[in-house]
Amino acid sequence: MIVEIRAGGPFQENGFVIGCEDSREAIIVDPGDSVAELLDYSARAKLSIRHILLTHAHIDHITGVAAAKSATAAPVYMHRADSFLYDDAVAMGAMFGLRVDAPPPIDEFYSPGQTIRFGALEVRPHHTPGHSPGGVCLEVGAAGKRGQDLFVGDTLFAGSIGRTDLPGGNYGTLIASIRNVLFPFGDDARVYPGHGSPTTIGEERRVNPFLADDV
Repeated sequence: MIVEIRAGGPFQENGFVIGCEDSREAIIVDPGDSVAELLDYSARAKLSIRHILLTHAHIDHITGVAAAKSATAAPVYMHRADSFLYDDAVAMGAMFGLRVDAPPPIDEFYSPGQTIRFGALEVRPHHTPGHSPGGVCLEVGAAGKRGQDLFVGDTLFAGSIGRTDLPGGNYGTLIASIRNVLFPFGDDARVYPGHGSPTTIGEERRVNPFLADDV
């Protein structure tokens, strides 16, 4: 599996290209201000983008959706509960002094038990609310097998967790999402957060101060 990370913009949000080495089919996750770099990498690596997947709809994670959609014509996926954030992207950008292109309509909302295939790999979205109502973790792995690579948006960070003081955020809900959805993947599962460095479930069990009682 190919995993390429690019961080950009004032929020240093992580965007990802995830590709199948054999088929060269790929997905883009959370195209924010680094979208041009993600698309450039995809072209140089000869990857064909099949899907654009959003972990949630806060402004820093969606500023590049319009450009990604225009360049690839790939369908855009999101959890329905974040529609109010997605639809308000232009106004939210203006609040931060940013010019944001209106994102294109969502092509498909995630559904329970859904799998999204690209080459020999597949994505399974898991609802992880708390940072936002429609936050999801994207489990990626070989088709038909449990994935060990988790793209978690702003649910969990190396040594921290997502903020819960934004509209629709809830601390108790976020902690429950981490404990009940993410932790069952096991200590070896790799975690790719929306900001900062990758980590593992085991590392966060051991050292994350917000999750100390889970050690």
